[in-house]
Amino acid sequence: MTNSAPNPAGAILDDFESRPGSATSLVRTVLGAYVRPLGGWFAIADVVIWMDALGVPPESTRIAVARLKKKGVVVSSNREGRTGYRITEQADAMFARGDGRIFGFRRMADGDPFRLISFTIPETQRAARHQLRRRLTGIGCGTVSPGLWIAPDYLAEEAGAIVDALELSPYVTTFVASEVAPPTTLRESAAQWWDLAGIADRHRAFLAAYETVAPARNPRDAFVTFATLLDEWRVIPYVDPGLPPSMTPEDWPGTRAVATFEAARGRYLEVSREWVAS
Repeated sequence: MTNSAPNPAGAILDDFESRPGSATSLVRTVLGAYVRPLGGWFAIADVVIWMDALGVPPESTRIAVARLKKKGVVVSSNREGRTGYRITEQADAMFARGDGRIFGFRRMADGDPFRLISFTIPETQRAARHQLRRRLTGIGCGTVSPGLWIAPDYLAEEAGAIVDALELSPYVTTFVASEVAPPTTLRESAAQWWDLAGIADRHRAFLAAYETVAPARNPRDAFVTFATLLDEWRVIPYVDPGLPPSMTPEDWPGTRAVATFEAARGRYLEVSREWVAS
């Protein structure tokens, strides 16, 4: 018998699947930043209005909500005769974890500890092994070798949640390392373990789009500005682990990108929430 219910682990792990700028990604961003603080329930008519402000047609919005329902992010929940949805418990935990990442960007100081993640997974678990590698990359872990991964120690809890959700705990051992001594320089090794060039390109693209933004004329404009900016930003704190200065290039663009996001957050978030609530 086929079970058609959404997989709770999918909602827990699915933090960054949707392409920024897509209808599904924008709806997810609005749910996390605006609907969740209002209690987690929304009428479909309201989300259509919010998404219309972002240039998303009503039919695309409804399809996006249906996709999120299939993933277990929302469930149907009518209220006072209004057709609507509510954020699921699993997705609420996902958004809470995402808030810590997105609104509280962390960067290591030189000398902070790393977490090493070692695993040997049998061939019978090939699909789960692939998922583990993909998910570890998605939260900012680097690859020292196929069975040895590295991350700032503050990512240990997130990595552990992925391992547990994939039921791979018997195959994984972790270590805390206070010193890393690679055969080359730290910067050269970091560029091999992480895609630092790709991460830097993401920061530069964000800066090119949002470092200079015209002031919002009203709360609706603030919503349009910040929701699109946040949707683009939300992926970056996942792929960027926040490596210390000794492991990143001296002209690392992440510093300016974080400052740009923080300034926009202070300028637009609360006033845009007022428009959504109204």
